[in-house]
Amino acid sequence: MNCVILAAGHGSRLRAISDSKPLTMIAGTPLIERVISAAARAGARDFVVVTGHRADRVEALLSTLPGRLGVSVKPVRISDWNRPNGFSVLAGAESIHGPYLLLMSDHLFDPEIARRLLRAAPAGADLTLVVDSNLASPLLDIEDATRVAVANDGRIVRIGKMLADFNAIDTGIFLATPALAEAIRADVEAGGGGSLSEGVQRLARGGTAFTTDSGGLAWIDVDDPTSFAAAESMLAGGALPGQG
Repeated sequence: MNCVILAAGHGSRLRAISDSKPLTMIAGTPLIERVISAAARAGARDFVVVTGHRADRVEALLSTLPGRLGVSVKPVRISDWNRPNGFSVLAGAESIHGPYLLLMSDHLFDPEIARRLLRAAPAGADLTLVVDSNLASPLLDIEDATRVAVANDGRIVRIGKMLADFNAIDTGIFLATPALAEAIRADVEAGGGGSLSEGVQRLARGGTAFTTDSGGLAWIDVDDPTSFAAAESMLAGGALPGQG
């Protein structure tokens, strides 16, 4: 299984702790290494990591991971990492011709989430997103999270940070196909911003974007000092198995 990880952004909300979000040490291990390790435990073997901010340092760490984790890791550097994250998807998926896991460099997760995703993705889906429907979870930052309106059959109806009517949160864990990059390109050509969410919304309009629920398994978006502290506590207490 191929895996694309987006690791190009600035990570300004975590800057008080680290000037590079992917390299942020959490319980003694860089965030990006924990993400790759979890995905490897779920079956991913060939990784493309899209770099940008502090790219030299991130790529130096990435070069040490194949020998330690037994996986292939290829960095793809983008020059304008301030652009919407859909452009990182385009860069990372350019050489991938089949389905691939799409992950964020700052989202820690139980590898069983990715295993379930690979088993549960509907036949014919262009994209399947793991969502968390437990909106009462204290780990969710609802104000900053990407919100998802999910239909009864699991299809994505709408996705975006500003949705008023939603019933789930985007975990940043996707099973994508080349159709996602095509949708992002089409969005840009139509005058859209080129974000990942806009590409997903385009697929949703065609009825080919689905979801599967995290089912109570642990995950967390390490985006600020509060979530950083929560993640360290989860790791210390064993609430995030299969990390590192």
